[in-house]
Amino acid sequence: MNLRFVEAFYWVASLKSVTRAAEKLYLTQSAMSSRIAALEEELGVLLLDRRDKHFRLTVAGTRFFTYSQRLLELQREVKAEMGSGAPLAVSMRIGAIESVLHSWLIPWIEKLRVDQPALELELTVETTPILVEQIRRGTQDLVFAALPASGDGVRSRSLPPMEMVFMGNAQKHRRRSYALEDLGEQEILTFQRGSQPHVTLVDLFRQAEVEPRRVHTISSISAMVQLVQGGFGVATLPRRAVERLLVFPNLKQLKCDVSLAPLPIHASFRTDPSTRTVETVVKSAMAFVDSESEGRPSDARTRLKRSPQTGASKKSMM
Repeated sequence: MNLRFVEAFYWVASLKSVTRAAEKLYLTQSAMSSRIAALEEELGVLLLDRRDKHFRLTVAGTRFFTYSQRLLELQREVKAEMGSGAPLAVSMRIGAIESVLHSWLIPWIEKLRVDQPALELELTVETTPILVEQIRRGTQDLVFAALPASGDGVRSRSLPPMEMVFMGNAQKHRRRSYALEDLGEQEILTFQRGSQPHVTLVDLFRQAEVEPRRVHTISSISAMVQLVQGGFGVATLPRRAVERLLVFPNLKQLKCDVSLAPLPIHASFRTDPSTRTVETVVKSAMAFVDSESEGRPSDARTRLKRSPQTGASKKSMM
């Protein structure tokens, strides 16, 4: 039995789509269909119900899905036991939101490259809704987003949340501390509408019965930083991202009498019975973020004094 055909069926059944499975394995749709047809001919049964446009497994297909997973796991074990010990080249598609990119993703990837020298990465930076949909459809292997993804074959792990702070222009915002009412008089910059930072910021003002002058929604951290640098307004940004962007000399954390809700981060990934690489990479990311959050304070961090941790909004992402 050709295990490539078994793998093709496994991903068709997992992703509930021949098209998405073809994208996952970098095959054409016709090549994927041919592999399934060849497997059906060898087994002597139909695995997919092709009577209409709705995806369904036959009874035999449902039974063989369990066997396909076991066969791929056995293949992995045999390779691990009988192989030469040399690392196999593996390609992995990783997606992340901008907050992760500008905070810890790059130094983690640099470490990952040392630990997994045969790993080939395909990196995408997108918003949380897009990343969650991509992992659901199988076009990403691992994503770091503000919401966990769900679905058959999808697992999620919570990572330490990111501290969010108000950032202003040191030349324009000279006061030592601000009340929320004071910040409400400024032009406020935050992430895209409906995102967790946007929702919790609006909720924070609502709970304080403060009507902000104007709230701008911007999906790019670098754009927000440059606008603040130019004196446009006050931005809500992850502290770690700001620490890595201190090449902009006028950035200043603004102390406030209330705190922003932290940004939750989740690692969502698809299990693959043929390899443990994804699980290994997830463990690496979790260990790296844990070690970072335990904290040896960096030079940049000592330049940014912490704001009081009171009154944070608890509202979750819509």
